[in-house]
Amino acid sequence: MRALECWIVALNRALVAIVLAIVFAIVFINVVGRYGFNTSFAWAEEVARHLMILGAFAGAGLALREGRLVAIDALPIMLPRRYELALRWAIVAVMFVFMAVMGWLGIRFVEFGWNKETMSTGISRGIPYLAIPIGCALFLVQLAFFAKRFVAQDFEIQAGGASVE
Repeated sequence: MRALECWIVALNRALVAIVLAIVFAIVFINVVGRYGFNTSFAWAEEVARHLMILGAFAGAGLALREGRLVAIDALPIMLPRRYELALRWAIVAVMFVFMAVMGWLGIRFVEFGWNKETMSTGISRGIPYLAIPIGCALFLVQLAFFAKRFVAQDFEIQAGGASVE
């Protein structure tokens, strides 16, 4: 199971890195074109925006496992250990329900936008909207692997990110 988790984390990191590299390339080329050659691509801003949204949604689960999401931990650390664990499991349950509902609503949003076109590229709006259910699914997978360690606070923050071990 640990090997599967490591593989999924690596795949998730690669997806986020590739998406952000593409965004960088698109924006860089468009800026050079605009200021260097007095021309720009009409589709660049739209595509970069949609990819940034995908990067944010796809990276949310990684941010959770690396302790990079905003959290207020004053209450849990003041509680006795038994209640702290119960509160942490409740937080996991709330995160799971929230992301599951958001993923389901994201699917509905994709269905809603599928027959409409984007302004610049003319592709179906459902395609960029796929970032929502994909990101929520990745978050839920990361949460499923990470929940027990999150509750026990048994994870290590390193300079390059959290250890999977």
